[in-house]
Order: sequence, then structure tokens, then C-alpha cells
Amino acid sequence: MAALYEGFTLCGLVPTQNASDSPIQGIELDGDSDHAVVTDSTRSVTLYKVSDQKPLGSWTVKQGQLLTCPAVCNFQTKEYVVVSDNKVIRVWKDEDLNIDKAFKATVSADVWRVHSAPGGEPVVLFQRGAVRLLDSLLSAPQQPIEDVLSEEEVIRWSTNIVAEKQHFVLFTTEQKGEHFLYVQRLNPNTLQKYRLEREDSGAPPLSFSASLRDKHINLLYLYPNGCVYQSVVAVRGPVELEGVQTLPRSLRLRLPVGEGKLGAASAVALDEAHVAVVGMPHPSARTGKDFLCIWNTNFQTLQAGKEMVGRIHGPVWCYLGKLFVPHGKALSVIPYECQKSSLASALGKLRHAGIAVSKSSVAVPSWNSLLHGDQPQGPAKIVDTRKSKLSRKSQSATALNVDQVLELIKTGPVEEVQREVEALVSRGDAQDLQLSVGQLACHLVARSQAETAFYTPGALAQLVQTQCLCHSVCPDLLLLALEHKDYFLCQLCLQLFPDIPEVVTCACLKTFISVPDGDVEMVSLEPDSVSFMEGLVAAGDRGGQQNGFSPPLFEEDSCDAHHQPKPPQHQDKKNPTLQLEACPVGLHKAVLLNEVLQTAYSDNFLLPHLKDLNAQQVILFLQYLQFVYLKFSQDVYTQTPGLRSPTMTQIIDWLCLLLDAHFTVLVMAPDAKGLLSNLESFVKSQVCAFSLVLTANDS
Repeated sequence: MAALYEGFTLCGLVPTQNASDSPIQGIELDGDSDHAVVTDSTRSVTLYKVSDQKPLGSWTVKQGQLLTCPAVCNFQTKEYVVVSDNKVIRVWKDEDLNIDKAFKATVSADVWRVHSAPGGEPVVLFQRGAVRLLDSLLSAPQQPIEDVLSEEEVIRWSTNIVAEKQHFVLFTTEQKGEHFLYVQRLNPNTLQKYRLEREDSGAPPLSFSASLRDKHINLLYLYPNGCVYQSVVAVRGPVELEGVQTLPRSLRLRLPVGEGKLGAASAVALDEAHVAVVGMPHPSARTGKDFLCIWNTNFQTLQAGKEMVGRIHGPVWCYLGKLFVPHGKALSVIPYECQKSSLASALGKLRHAGIAVSKSSVAVPSWNSLLHGDQPQGPAKIVDTRKSKLSRKSQSATALNVDQVLELIKTGPVEEVQREVEALVSRGDAQDLQLSVGQLACHLVARSQAETAFYTPGALAQLVQTQCLCHSVCPDLLLLALEHKDYFLCQLCLQLFPDIPEVVTCACLKTFISVPDGDVEMVSLEPDSVSFMEGLVAAGDRGGQQNGFSPPLFEEDSCDAHHQPKPPQHQDKKNPTLQLEACPVGLHKAVLLNEVLQTAYSDNFLLPHLKDLNAQQVILFLQYLQFVYLKFSQDVYTQTPGLRSPTMTQIIDWLCLLLDAHFTVLVMAPDAKGLLSNLESFVKSQVCAFSLVLTANDS
């Protein structure tokens, strides 16, 4: 999972005369993550303390002069370096008030960029592809500079990387529609040239970024059609290859750009599994606004999104957990967090060790089946008889294909749309469904949002039950089901979607806890989950032992195994509210609440959204958790294998999260006094249980 946190404005931006140009040339760190050197598109360099949004120093060249490359910090000498008017290299320190009075040298060829990185000396990249170390260049500024690039070949992007004490300068070029990558190694000096594969449309890449992972340089580049490719160059590869080599690429992400093309968009790798993209539309926003999004490239899912006000100016910079995004009239700094991606973390707390997987548990779509042709595991196919084959053959003559059904969804009546979608899903094989189910669901949801009278619950439920759909593919589906009070579809989504954001989970919880019991009791829900609740409610009402002991017998703070309990007659007087009571919510509402308890989540991301619940909703939910906890603690209750149900750990986790989010409110609420007292007893019971287990183990 990933998250974008509340950002802040580092500085304002001055619009450029050319609307297509960015007001910011570059942003570089100055020694640590809290100091950034910002170079505007004209004449100024400013040093900011990021945490305070405070400028610590600013330097400007004279009127008529122009900064032509971003300023960088020389980490070896603690000086700043910038180039003005393409050929004048300026070097100054913090204490220099006037940049014109500092050191400057004029070189013999136009400079493209100066690059600097911790652990390496700054290097100068010239517009014709030559590379020089800064110190050696300044010692003889007028030394001849060779041409590396061919005629009509121009540099489009460059960066540098220090790996294993080896300095690399990477830059991409364009020549007559072809794009190339140059990798310049320093000490010893070697140069490799690669040809990038062309897109069918012939469009050039919008952005590049490079990172070092596992002793390989990873180049990430974004095209206007939304395709994000990655190419890998080995750090310890061949020293020099003859001629131009074709650089292999792999498709890491295909962004949903709609019918148009991306404009001033940019992508940057955050880690091995997450990519930040700025300047693209949000999949659930149809207003054409630009967003900053974090995508998981392993699962092809949208992890976080934030709308950026104003026009996106193209590049985005990423340094040590912060994204620097110029947009509109401001340069924003947005902290982010990416958790390590794995199947276990993707499923969150959906599964627990030792818990049998129910037949309705989620099946994550296998992208390997699409790439390598592996057949997905599932129920055995029904053996085709000659009669069924003939019947299916006659039906296929009049059946609609995917494109025809998509056209029908736009204007067709509800009954016909539902019939054709269900027919298409029922006759499609698993591989075809993985490619078409997302399109069908998005088109159905889009029309339902545009036309209030159009809604196809049966078709949507069947699409979800294929297990080829997830929340990131169709983000508005679950919210649409809540809007239409389609609680069966909500239940299916909660069961089968492994990537539901915490804000949507809390929206479901708030709706379920607020809906009247009578409105839900008439709804058909998944039978196994209903059977579980019927068995739980019908379990013995007498207060049995809880996990082999009775918590109320223990003293306030005693967990001593040799402690003598009080006589039973004092038990009810001390904790009268611990007697089992009736379920505080209706049967079907309890079923829906159980689905929320079993939904995957991350504590850090869920806690802020839980605070949106009001006090009465929190108290009712805590009462229900108390009821389930007491039922689970009874020795007389035995769970039927195979039925979908929450675990004791999930119940305790939700109790703790709710108390963390609303403790101050609950303390002041008179209705919650007895409830909090009971919950305190639960905690002591758990502590004592673990204490007894540890004592027995030690003995």
C-alpha cells in the first residue's frame, strides 16, 4: 500500500511567457533532505529549508543574463554551481551575497547540464554529448570540446548516478523520430549507445527517470498513451560494445488515459514496486482534472491519488519521501509513504495463520496467465456434451461480442443490457474475462452515474463474481452500490476485492451501521455468512467459561496463577454487565459488519477515516464487537468449518482502533461508561490469559 499525505506550498511560481515552459528548471538537495536548491526558469537560485517553507538565501544574475541549467551543490567543496547564457559557469558559497562577484569561467562550448551526486565530483554535460569533470574543466575553461552526437541529434534528458564508486552520466537524445540512450562511465571513460524501441504511434516519451537497484540502472519512461516502460542497464556490464545496441524494455504499467493523450505528464519510480505519476486524470474523475497518483506496478493498482490545482508544468522531483510538484502558481511538497509490496501485505489482515480459507475467499487475478499462458485454477469445467456444443454453436451466431456489448451499454435499455452482459460473461473463458470484465464494469458504472434510472445489479454482481475485477480497475463500483443500497453487491465487493482503500471501507462501515435493521433484513445476502450469524446468535445464552477461564473472577490487577478468586456470589455484583445480552443489531446488518471486519486494511491509513464516525455509531459498533467477542469466548460455541466469519484477532484489532480514534469522546459520553468498563475487563482477560500460558510454559 502507499499513501500521499497532506502537502504544503514551498514557494510561489512566476508564470513564463511561453505557457508550455515550466517555471522551474530544477530542484536539487543541498546536503540533506531538508534543504533544497530551486532554480527558476529565468535568473534566480533560491535555497529553502523545506520543513519551515523558508528561504535561507537567494542569488540572481543581472538583467539580460539567463540561467540555462539548474544549480547544483558540490558536495565535496560545499559550493553551488550554475551555468548562465549556456557557456558561463558560476561557482559561489553560502556567504556570497552577490553571484556576479563570485568565481565564473567561460567555456568553449554550450553546456547542457551540470550534475552532482553525494560521493562524486560534479560533471559537466555539453549539448553535443561530451562530458568533463568540473575541476578539470575549470582548470582549462577554453579546452576544445569534441562532438559526440550526430547532426540533428539533440539531448532531451540527462541525470547521473554513482554506483560502486563508479560515476555514470545518462542522457537520452532524439534524432528524426528515433530516441537513444547514452551511458557514459567515468574513470575509465567508456561510452555506450542504445536505441530505444519506438511506439507504434511514433510519439516521443514524455518523461524519463533513473534509479539504481540491485546493481542495475533502471530507466523508467512514460509515453503519451499511458504506457510506462522500464529498461535495465547492468552496472557491471560489458565495458564497451561496438555500434548501437537495441535496449530491451518491459511494460510496467498501462495507465487509463481515456480517449485522449497525456500532455505535460511525468513519472518517477519511488521503489521497486511503486511509481508516482503527475499530470494524468484520476480513473474515477471525469472532469479532466490533473492528479498526482501512486501506482503499484506489481498489481497494476492505484494506491493513492491527490488532485493538483492548476496546470501541471511537467516534471516531478522525488527526494527521500517527498515529491516536489510544480503546478498552477505554486511549488508543492507532498510527503508520501510506500509499504513493501507482497501478496501478504496486499491482502492485509484478510487472512490469518491457521484459519481455513472459505470457499468465497478472494482469488487475485493472475497476470502471469495473460503473459505466459498459465491456466487459472478454478472449479473444474463441466464436460461438454455433443448437445451442449451444438446449442452453444447456434447461440454464438447471434451473440454479441465485447465491443458490441460496450456499444449497447451506452444507449440500450436496462433489461437488454443486463441480458447481454450476463450472456457474454457466461460464455467467455477465464482469459477473455480478465481482459473484458473491467471494461464492462466501468461502462456500466459510468452510465449508472450519468443516468439515475439506469442500474443493472444482476450484471454488476455477475462481473464481480468472476473474480477478475478489483477496486482499482473500477473504483466507483462499490460507492455506486452504496448509493443504490445494493447491499448484496457491497458484500460481494468486500469479499472479493483485495485492494479496497481504507476510506471506502469506512464509508461502507458508516452506511451499514446507520441503515435501519428493517431495510436490510429484506435483502438477500450470501448464504454462508448468514448461516454463520444464525449459528452465532443461536449459541448458548448462558455465560460459560471464556477460553478456559472466567475473566470476572480476577482481581483488578492480578494475573498471578496462584491467586485465589473471590466467591462466585461477588462476581455478578462486580461486573454485572458482562452477562451475555442480545445482539445489538439485526441479523443481516451483523452479516455486513462482519464483511467490514474481514476487509484488508493498514492501521495507519484506516485510523484517520474512523474519526468520521459519530459517537452513537461508534458505541453501537463497539457493542456489536463486544457481543461477538463474548460469543467467541464461550466454550459452548463451536464454529462450523467452511463458513466465512471474522476471527478473534480481527475483532480485537477493530476494538483497539475504534478506541484509539474515539477514546476522548467515549470518556465524555454517559452511554459509553458501562461499555468502556466491560472493554477494560476484556483487555485484562486477554492479559491474564497470556500470563497463564507463559506461566504454564515456564513450568
